[in-house]
Amino acid sequence: MSIKRIIPALAFLTVAASGAGFLAASLAAQQPVGPQTPPKAPEIVRIPSRPETPAEQPPIAPDEIIRRFSAQEDQLARLFVTYGYRKTVRLEEIGPDGKASGQAEISSASLPVSDEARRKAAGEPQSTLKFLNLERDDIEALSKIPAFPLVSSNLPKYEISYEGKQPVDELNTYVFQVKPRQLERARAYFDGLVWVDDHDLAIVKTYGKWVTETGDAKASQLPFTIFETYRQPVANKYWLPAYSRSDGSFDNRGLNVAVRLIIRWDQYAPLPADKQSAQTPPAASPER
Repeated sequence: MSIKRIIPALAFLTVAASGAGFLAASLAAQQPVGPQTPPKAPEIVRIPSRPETPAEQPPIAPDEIIRRFSAQEDQLARLFVTYGYRKTVRLEEIGPDGKASGQAEISSASLPVSDEARRKAAGEPQSTLKFLNLERDDIEALSKIPAFPLVSSNLPKYEISYEGKQPVDELNTYVFQVKPRQLERARAYFDGLVWVDDHDLAIVKTYGKWVTETGDAKASQLPFTIFETYRQPVANKYWLPAYSRSDGSFDNRGLNVAVRLIIRWDQYAPLPADKQSAQTPPAASPER
């Protein structure tokens, strides 16, 4: 997508502004401005274990950038539950040629329509998967992954270091590495990278996983841990989730099967006041 200030349509789902992690076992306006064409496949970035070389310091002090993007995360976490949107989740099995050999897709909407209309629109997934199933329980589990992990109340739980500048599409961004200061058995914490737009000082992309004291956490029974998430400006100012992708594999009786999960959010629109009060976001750090 080439329009300035729009990220291609991994980041994440509904989250409240409070709390410091989320459940390890169940990890969990207007129409967006600009065209909504599918994004190109993102370039996968490996999480570095330590900085390569000292990064040139930005014109704004890194601590101030962190403070300001965290304040925006607070605002976005509150705003997210006042919007309706369509979310589409697609699970693909990847063949030897690198193309999808089977897939299933489920769409859901939090738009102000009747429950009956929502059920008819969602329907049952038409699946051509051979090894896995995409169930609505998986969608529910994925929805518990915090979309905004770096709200201000969570900052003391993390060590955040400035890594340098990097373009994302046509945006200029500051890159920060995020690592939990201390791991817990019953809570998971984000471990990865965030890209912060140098104009809005808002997070526009995240790449990473959720970890506990016992290892990487999964959002569902599906074999996915690392997610790359892009955001898009809704109402030309609110950077909300647009596109998330994760690649994984699983062993099927000795056969290694590559799989991919793609999540898209679109059709953002403000909810009526009565619908907003009914929208209760999941806690940012529920206990196991």
